[in-house]
Amino acid sequence: MNTTAYAVTGMTCGHCEGSVRSEVAKIDGVTGIEVSAASGSLVVTSESALDDSAVLAAVDEAGYRAVRA
Repeated sequence: MNTTAYAVTGMTCGHCEGSVRSEVAKIDGVTGIEVSAASGSLVVTSESALDDSAVLAAVDEAGYRAVRA
Protein backbone atom coordinates (compact mmCIF):
# COMPACT_ATOMS: atom_id res chain seq x y z
CA MET A 1 0.00 0.00 0.00
CA ASN A 2 1.17 3.50 -0.85
CA THR A 3 -0.19 6.66 0.69
CA THR A 4 0.42 10.08 -0.85
CA ALA A 5 -0.72 13.46 0.50
CA TYR A 6 -1.60 16.53 -1.54
CA ALA A 7 -2.53 20.11 -0.66
CA VAL A 8 -5.61 21.26 -2.56
CA THR A 9 -6.65 24.89 -2.96
CA GLY A 10 -10.11 26.21 -3.69
CA MET A 11 -12.28 23.67 -1.87
CA THR A 12 -14.86 25.22 0.44
CA CYS A 13 -17.53 22.58 1.12
CA GLY A 14 -18.65 18.99 1.02
CA HIS A 15 -19.65 19.31 -2.63
CA CYS A 16 -16.05 20.32 -3.44
CA GLU A 17 -14.78 17.27 -1.56
CA GLY A 18 -17.15 15.04 -3.50
CA SER A 19 -16.01 16.45 -6.83
CA VAL A 20 -12.36 15.78 -6.02
CA ARG A 21 -13.16 12.32 -4.64
CA SER A 22 -15.14 11.42 -7.76
CA GLU A 23 -12.37 12.40 -10.18
CA VAL A 24 -9.53 10.78 -8.20
CA ALA A 25 -11.55 7.57 -7.86
CA LYS A 26 -11.36 7.14 -11.65
CA ILE A 27 -7.59 6.52 -11.45
CA ASP A 28 -6.67 2.84 -11.75
CA GLY A 29 -5.15 1.41 -8.58
CA VAL A 30 -6.68 3.90 -6.12
CA THR A 31 -7.99 2.05 -3.07
CA GLY A 32 -8.77 4.93 -0.70
CA ILE A 33 -9.40 8.68 -0.78
CA GLU A 34 -9.62 11.11 2.13
CA VAL A 35 -10.53 14.70 1.26
CA SER A 36 -10.96 17.65 3.62
CA ALA A 37 -12.07 21.07 2.44
CA ALA A 38 -11.42 22.48 5.92
CA SER A 39 -7.74 21.56 5.85
CA GLY A 40 -7.31 21.62 2.07
CA SER A 41 -5.93 18.12 2.08
CA LEU A 42 -6.20 15.03 -0.11
CA VAL A 43 -4.72 11.69 0.89
CA VAL A 44 -4.72 8.94 -1.73
CA THR A 45 -4.06 5.30 -0.93
CA SER A 46 -3.17 2.99 -3.78
CA GLU A 47 -2.06 -0.54 -4.54
CA SER A 48 1.22 0.72 -5.99
CA ALA A 49 2.90 4.06 -6.57
CA LEU A 50 0.70 6.43 -8.54
CA ASP A 51 1.84 8.88 -11.15
CA ASP A 52 1.48 12.29 -9.46
CA SER A 53 0.48 13.83 -12.77
CA ALA A 54 -2.63 11.60 -12.89
CA VAL A 55 -3.75 12.76 -9.45
CA LEU A 56 -2.99 16.40 -10.20
CA ALA A 57 -4.91 16.16 -13.49
CA ALA A 58 -7.89 14.59 -11.72
CA VAL A 59 -7.97 17.40 -9.16
CA ASP A 60 -7.68 19.93 -11.99
CA GLU A 61 -10.59 18.24 -13.79
CA ALA A 62 -12.66 18.70 -10.61
CA GLY A 63 -11.88 22.42 -10.80
CA TYR A 64 -9.18 22.79 -8.14
CA ARG A 65 -5.40 22.98 -7.90
CA ALA A 66 -3.17 20.56 -6.02
CA VAL A 67 0.48 20.05 -5.15
CA ARG A 68 2.12 17.11 -3.49
CA ALA A 69 2.41 17.81 0.23
